[in-house]
Order: sequence, then structure tokens, then C-alpha cells
Amino acid sequence: MPADTTGRGTDRELQASLSRVTCVLFDFDGPLADLFAHRPAVRVAETLGRRAQKLGVPAGVVRGVRDPLLVLRKAAWHGAVNVIRELQELLAEEETKAARSARLTPHADGLVRSLAASGREVAVTTNNSARAATVFLKERGLSRFFGPHIHGRAPDPTLLKPDPDCLTRAMTSTGTEPAECLMIGDSVSDLEAADKAGVSFVGYARAPHKTVALRNAGAIHVVGSLEVLVDMVRHQDSHSVQCAGSG
Repeated sequence: MPADTTGRGTDRELQASLSRVTCVLFDFDGPLADLFAHRPAVRVAETLGRRAQKLGVPAGVVRGVRDPLLVLRKAAWHGAVNVIRELQELLAEEETKAARSARLTPHADGLVRSLAASGREVAVTTNNSARAATVFLKERGLSRFFGPHIHGRAPDPTLLKPDPDCLTRAMTSTGTEPAECLMIGDSVSDLEAADKAGVSFVGYARAPHKTVALRNAGAIHVVGSLEVLVDMVRHQDSHSVQCAGSG
């Protein structure tokens, strides 16, 4: 099928970029899963906000915040270390519950399997908890492809993306250099983290507003479906086999 690219880069440039990498870094919520498909993120944010207030975080700091990670960030500016530790654990519990009923992103399964079959490493680089990502991947039969390379939120909330911390940890664990890696993410913070880490980037955007946000932030390649990347990997794999056979 023709590539469903909605960014500035051409299909050929995207295919060339993909052909050069030996490791693909996946953001979790978006490129691999719809984490809060059945457990709304706003409810998780409310739960986290209530706990933060009981622990002494001013109500005005977290009231009305609808993103759980933003609650954590805001609380980190006003809470002691023990407060942040408790909120981190609560959020990890909520994310893990959500992971058990999360939806697999269309074609994510095929992409992970195709990348692994081509000899590439795959890793998770996410602001969510590694525990939630591990549970999700295990229940869907994909954890064996990632092995120990699931890198989630660090104890220090200041290291959330756009800080490149989790990408750096992934490259260390896979033994790869930035030039050998490509990240698939669905947010501007993913793009910024990839840029800071020196890693090439492909945006995944199923909604028009995400496409616009990624384009405006400077993303060269944006796809509306992971099937585009599956087709490219399989085409490259088939071409490699044909070249080996003709040689």
C-alpha cells in the first residue's frame, strides 16, 4: 500500500531512515497502546490530585488538572521527596490497572514482530511506568521481543520526556548509538526527547490535531498508521533476501 505519510519528508526518505537503524524505540501510550481506553485518564488524574492534596500539595496546584503526568509534575514542584514517592507509586498502580484493559494500537503487533524478525532491537521509552508497559506487553504476547529493554518513568519527575533520560537508558541497555536508533512517538515531548538524544524520529498521529502539533514542532516524518512502517520493514526484509539470493 502507498505510505500514509503526513509530514514533510518523502516516503523514500522515511524508508531510507528506517533502513539505517538497528534499534527502534517505542513510546508506549499511543504507538503501542491506547492505555486509558477503558480507564479514563481524567479519572486517574483526579485520584492522583486528591491524594496529592491529602499529602500537603496546595489544592490550587492540582485542582482541575486532567493529565495524570501533569499532576505528578506539578506536585513535584511543591511536594517533598516522600510525597513524590507515594504519588509515583499510586500512579504506577493506576497505570497498571489501565494496562490490563488497554487497547493494542492497530498494526503495533505486526510492526514489533517485523522489526524483531529483521534483526532489529526494540525498546520501550515511556513516561508511563515500566510496570504498566511490562504487564500490557506480557498479556499480549509481545514482552519476549522487548526483553529487559522497557524503560519507563524515573523516580525523579524532572526526568520525564522531553528530557531524554529514558532514551539514553534504552540505548545503554541495547548497546546502540544514537545514529543507530529511531524513535516512534505521538507527542511533541517525544520529538524533543529524540532531538536531545540525537535519535531520528517518526511521529505517529491518528488525530489531525496531533499531526498539526508534530508538524509545527518540526517533525519531518509523520504517519497516520503503523501499517506504513510494517510495509516498509517487510519490503526491506524481502529485498535483502532477494539480494542475498542473487549474490
